[in-house]
Amino acid sequence: MHIRVVNPNTTESMTALIEASARAVAGPGVTLDAVTSVMGPASIESHYDEALAVPGLLAAVADGEREGVDGYVVACFGDPGLDAARELASGPVVGIAEAAMHAATLVGRAFSVVTTLDRTRGRAHDLATRYAPAGACRGVHACDIPVLDLGSDPAVVKRVVDLARAALDRDGSDVIVLGCAGMTDLCAAAQAELGVPVVDGVTAATLLVRSLVTLGLRTSKTGEYARPLTKAYGGMLVDFEVL
Repeated sequence: MHIRVVNPNTTESMTALIEASARAVAGPGVTLDAVTSVMGPASIESHYDEALAVPGLLAAVADGEREGVDGYVVACFGDPGLDAARELASGPVVGIAEAAMHAATLVGRAFSVVTTLDRTRGRAHDLATRYAPAGACRGVHACDIPVLDLGSDPAVVKRVVDLARAALDRDGSDVIVLGCAGMTDLCAAAQAELGVPVVDGVTAATLLVRSLVTLGLRTSKTGEYARPLTKAYGGMLVDFEVL
């Protein structure tokens, strides 16, 4: 089984962090690679960033299809381009917000999300409406640490844990979802400090893709997720005609 984890931003150090977490849970018999987008923003912290991250994500999936990849993880909590990637991929494609929120509803009554910048909270709320039962997401809270500072700020773990503890109390939730791929390495420490389930989307999505492939479940090609219609693309997107 070959799983590809796609970092939709262009920061190699974040890809390395994501890959380490995904490899730790992938298990025997899985070939796992993590790829960095060849185009797009250095980090994804706005709707503008998210829109411009999608072409690079789709290029990585198209490469994977030519290489025989069995399934994909979209390793950004905004799940950018998830539906478009499913149109291209024959195997399953899972976003990390999608996997984390689904997992959270299996181990608790309600969850709170701890994310990066305040401006991204709306997107997380939108995704919770799509992925979780009504009322399951009790709140989305921002630590106001930029994505690219997560690995360099020594106070990150304390800030995330303190915010999560306050969220559990304020929201009346019993699970924490980490709202950024760059937080993947904080999961174990946060769970030990908080004493409640803490869900990291990178590992959750990796295991969900593995499970779907093991079950022989592939992306449906009837209806919405059928291959995109053949047509001309112009300007900088001209090369995407061959995807």
